[in-house]
Amino acid sequence: MTSNAIAHSKSATSAEQRLAIQFCQVRAFSEAIAAPLAAEDCVIQSMPDVSPTRWHLAHTTWFFETFFLKHKPGYEPFNSEFDYLFNSYYNTLGEQFPRAKRGLLSRPTVTEVLQYRKYVDECVLHCLESANLSLQGMAVIEIGLNHEQQHQELMLTDIKHVLSCNPLFPVYAKTELPVASVPEPAEFVAFDEGLYEIGHAGKGFAYDNESPRHQIFLDAFALSNRLVTVREYLEFMDDGGYRKPDCWLAMGWQSAAEEGWAAPLYWHNKDGKWFHFTLSGLHPIDLDAPVCHVSYFEADAFARWAGARLPSEAEWEIASTNIPEQGNFADQFFASERTVQPAAPEPTEPIGSGTTSLRQMFGDAWEWTYSPYMPYPGYAPAEGALGEYNGKFMCGQFVLRGGSCATPSGHIRRSYRNFFPPSARWQFSGIRLARN
Repeated sequence: MTSNAIAHSKSATSAEQRLAIQFCQVRAFSEAIAAPLAAEDCVIQSMPDVSPTRWHLAHTTWFFETFFLKHKPGYEPFNSEFDYLFNSYYNTLGEQFPRAKRGLLSRPTVTEVLQYRKYVDECVLHCLESANLSLQGMAVIEIGLNHEQQHQELMLTDIKHVLSCNPLFPVYAKTELPVASVPEPAEFVAFDEGLYEIGHAGKGFAYDNESPRHQIFLDAFALSNRLVTVREYLEFMDDGGYRKPDCWLAMGWQSAAEEGWAAPLYWHNKDGKWFHFTLSGLHPIDLDAPVCHVSYFEADAFARWAGARLPSEAEWEIASTNIPEQGNFADQFFASERTVQPAAPEPTEPIGSGTTSLRQMFGDAWEWTYSPYMPYPGYAPAEGALGEYNGKFMCGQFVLRGGSCATPSGHIRRSYRNFFPPSARWQFSGIRLARN
């Protein structure tokens, strides 16, 4: 599909040609993620927060059809009933099929959804080929591509949860997990107090919740040079961390009791040995790997137990200044929880007063912060239905930073604000400690 787009885009402007190439690459990667699955895998919804792979493939297509193609004269929708089935939460566009019941639908089939994708792809590429798109139209396509990359991460995350419910521990992709390198000793990198700026800066794409860029005063703080490892988290567990109420927020203690938490999600104790379920099946835990699939409540409890705390999102963003946005991402290893720890890239200029470099700031695991997901000063959501994309979720959630091994490379930024409820565990989320 990519080669066809290049050929068909010869008459387009360079900006439209680049957008056509990117469109084909992103759309193809979604289908590559789904390729190892059987049709039966693609229709299961294992919990309300999980969506079937078939739904992700259709919803990301509905996005381009709804926000771009339907504004083109003469466009004929593939199936008008898809508006109800594949609208996620855009109330201004009409009613939606209940989210928790997406797994009850056997139709349209996976084959029909792929036909839907092909139909919409051809229409979008035809528009890009025409070389007369408005800047607004190109911006909508760019938003749609970033939206689809978010769903690529959700596809991998949701596939893992779906397969984890099968006692046979099925393999999504037959990939040997690399052994994590022995991590450096945990040390804290200090940063001076001062007036800093955070938020998106520059001409590249960013979501509205990353703006406006603004000043913030920070007291002196320090961040751990790396993520918390499985070995360190086991020490917390062995010390009775899940049974010490003084380590837990009240809501977290209640959630852990009600849900029966005794270890990170996907961990299984077999004959006294810990294993974890991955996208390549069940494996013994790697003690030197970053701990993953912990909730905000668990991350906060571990930090209290360790005599530390979680960072704020402003501290995380300032600490990441001048660190290249490189790491272990989805397209490098198909999100099989790659746990090698790359050498820390040296910053281009000094940051803070410490001498130890920060590692794993991007990729591996999303890093919980203690910052509630709230609007930045002066934030205003976009007008119309696209304004529902981020702003209306600014309640009862916490910010995560840095991306994970399920995040497509090129999709992450130091200003990127992910957000989830504090009890969420099925995301690829980990822990970095901070201190005052």
